[in-house]
Amino acid sequence: MKSSGIVGLILGLGLLAFGIYHLIISMYLWAIIKILIGAGLIISKFVNNRYGTIIFGHMTVVAGMMLLTAGIYYVPLIAKEIEKTGELKIIYLFAMPLFWGFFATLGGICAIYHGFCKCVRKDWKI
Repeated sequence: MKSSGIVGLILGLGLLAFGIYHLIISMYLWAIIKILIGAGLIISKFVNNRYGTIIFGHMTVVAGMMLLTAGIYYVPLIAKEIEKTGELKIIYLFAMPLFWGFFATLGGICAIYHGFCKCVRKDWKI
């Protein structure tokens, strides 16, 4: 994945720093996810071939599966909160790891497929 700017590098370094911080304060799951995605963004900045995209995709799929697992754990807690308040808030859907787990997993699969695309391999016949 050839990055056109420095935004991916800055985002990757930021996620890596936050991941290390969360690892220090014992938030292991969130730390591992941030370190994986941050490292993938940094790799994709310096590796200008398809392997960076494929590695990033695999790391994002792993992070997405960890988020899905955490999201499934939180479902009963959300159900109790809905039962207590009697209303479903949009924050329960978009702020919880279950949604972002699906989002990250599908994004990782997309990055893996893009690594094998003709546009990345420069296999176009003109």
